Amino acid sequence: MSEPDPIDERRAQWAKELPDVDTGGMDVLGRARRAVLASRPAIEGVFARHGLDTGEFDVVSTLLRSGPPYALRPTELFRSLMISSGGLTDRLNRLQKAGLISRPPSPEDRRSLLVQLTDEGRARAEAAFREDMAVETRLLEALSEDDEAALAALLRKLSASIAAGTENADTEG
Repeated sequence: MSEPDPIDERRAQWAKELPDVDTGGMDVLGRARRAVLASRPAIEGVFARHGLDTGEFDVVSTLLRSGPPYALRPTELFRSLMISSGGLTDRLNRLQKAGLISRPPSPEDRRSLLVQLTDEGRARAEAAFREDMAVETRLLEALSEDDEAALAALLRKLSASIAAGTENADTEG
């Protein structure tokens, strides 16, 4: 067994204070949260080195992975990013000012605009993504390939379960 960590310590404290409360969820969700929070500075540092914040990276990477011509309608972007249209507008204004996106008219509907990566935006998004994946690979070095695959499968299962539970709670309320 491995050394106790802060989650073990918290669970032990809760077991003394409120012994009737099941703190088992903390084993997984507490550790997942700690892992995410601990990884954020390294990942956000990558984006900063490329002149982006996390939200801006979300936009340019979404456009990049959409493939040529690296353009989406704003509604496609904000649905993909799960943010408000106002939040997206702020990001788009900053990215356009930085020369990383343009807003050409849509060929299907000249009254609407697309959001499209510029050549500079594409180069920066690709460079940031490559560096981000290298950092994330280093962060997972403690896991074997089998460990990583098993953890990914379990997290996929957990995410689906949580999403289904959330959807059920929304329809019941």
